Amino acid sequence: MKRKLDHGPDGRPFPSGKKHCKGNGYLSPSSLAQATPTTFGDLRLANGHSAQRRRVNSGPPPSGLQDWLLTFQTWSGPERLLALDELIDRCETSQVKHMMQVIEPQFQRDFISLLPKELALYVLTFLAPRDLLQAAQTCRYWRILAEDNLLWREKCREEGISDSVSYRRRECVRPGDSFSPWKSAYIRQHRIETNWRKGDTREPMVLKGHDDHVITCLQFSGDLIVSGSDDNTLKVWSAVTGKCLRTLTGHTGGVWCSQMAGATVISGSTDRTLRVWDAESGECVHALYGHTSTVRCMHLHGNRVVSGSRDTTLRVWDVSTGSCEHVLTGHVAAVRCVQYDGRRVVSGGYDYMVKVWDPDTEVCLHTLQGHTNRVYSLQFDGVFVVSGSLDTSIRVWDVETGGCVHTLTGHQSLTSGMELRDNILVSGNADSTVRVWDIRTGQCLHTLQGPNKHQSAVTCLQFCRGLVLSSSDDGTVKLWDLRTGAWLRDVVALQSRGSGGVVWRIRASDTRLVCAAGSRNGTEETKLLLLDFDLDDMKKDMDMK
Repeated sequence: MKRKLDHGPDGRPFPSGKKHCKGNGYLSPSSLAQATPTTFGDLRLANGHSAQRRRVNSGPPPSGLQDWLLTFQTWSGPERLLALDELIDRCETSQVKHMMQVIEPQFQRDFISLLPKELALYVLTFLAPRDLLQAAQTCRYWRILAEDNLLWREKCREEGISDSVSYRRRECVRPGDSFSPWKSAYIRQHRIETNWRKGDTREPMVLKGHDDHVITCLQFSGDLIVSGSDDNTLKVWSAVTGKCLRTLTGHTGGVWCSQMAGATVISGSTDRTLRVWDAESGECVHALYGHTSTVRCMHLHGNRVVSGSRDTTLRVWDVSTGSCEHVLTGHVAAVRCVQYDGRRVVSGGYDYMVKVWDPDTEVCLHTLQGHTNRVYSLQFDGVFVVSGSLDTSIRVWDVETGGCVHTLTGHQSLTSGMELRDNILVSGNADSTVRVWDIRTGQCLHTLQGPNKHQSAVTCLQFCRGLVLSSSDDGTVKLWDLRTGAWLRDVVALQSRGSGGVVWRIRASDTRLVCAAGSRNGTEETKLLLLDFDLDDMKKDMDMK
């Protein structure tokens, strides 16, 4: 791959000014059989080189050269090999180098160009994407092959890159150049991955708002960011410009929870209500009344949102009409967390209980007992329920039978947040550690700690691109490799970290990270930090406008 080929498949040099991997003088197998070279001189003639060559200007030939050559020709093959070995041993380094320069080019063959295109492309499928990019630099024909769009589609599928990211503005391609949208998609995703893992020198965009209040909840959808605060408001921000587009006012108490789908935002407050907002217009579409105490948690699925309250009940609401469809009663203390998959509702409360509900019949199907303290966090994938408690344990339950499948032990304090994908669970704890579990086996795969671990309670975490993001009361956001458990870097480190600065919430998309930060002692102003890991594309788009 490193050497650029200067000869076509027939061995002749490319015409000056252009490089071709196929020439008009391509030798068919039948013609090769008819004119098989018997000596190196014959090979040079077959490759188009003149027999009357003089590469070394050292004066007239030495006396006796012809007799020496005639004697050499009379020897058998093994005798010639022995004579050549002895001759090479007596040569100086510069003379051996000269022989290599004469001999080596005659045996080079561009085997890719000699193959039919379909076979050549099949050979290239065995190359890694990085090697394909290098192969494209070899010559024009290799570049045409290495730009094949179907070839890159397969490479993207191997890397898990979907159709939704296989794009590139065709106006950016120079006339005459080949164009592969799938190759562009791979290069873009590779650059984003590198930016996530290694970072750059760009400072995050700072979005200031909510004065010195605490940002209690954070949502991110498309190019819109929505932050909720104990100042009774929500703010809608542009993820592109960082500007505050509008402030959603109407609650008369602090906003404690929110959900978002597209431009629809639902918020829950200490004023005992939920509100449905249009984030693009700022309009409050519905105010949902019914709870008799603080709305502490909610989960949105489709057109339904389920809310949990300190009044011990859960309510199922139709977002489009604002009507309360069902009330679920059974907890005997505040409901702290809820999950809803469209079929079953799962709730956890301060009564140490986890409950599984059929929301349409309002029947509690299972009460999952086992925790010995308040339940603060839940995950539910339709098969397993995972609950985290102040009793330091995490429990995995079968949603159909209500049985406890595993009890995950290892944390030393409150498990405040979890994320579940397939069989992999990531948990964040007030003991300053993050753990990765396999819920099918109950095994702890990794404990994310070591010299770069958090120095205080973990406040929020999220999966992203095979990575784990965790925020903490220590004022940092750390990035970990999910597969190995290795610390990669601190994505965010507040100036007041260690002296009061806190990162309360984080939300990430494929290309962006939003962090809600501040402090409880005035050492850090309340703000959002926005990091974009796809800035190269954005800059190009801005330049084209």
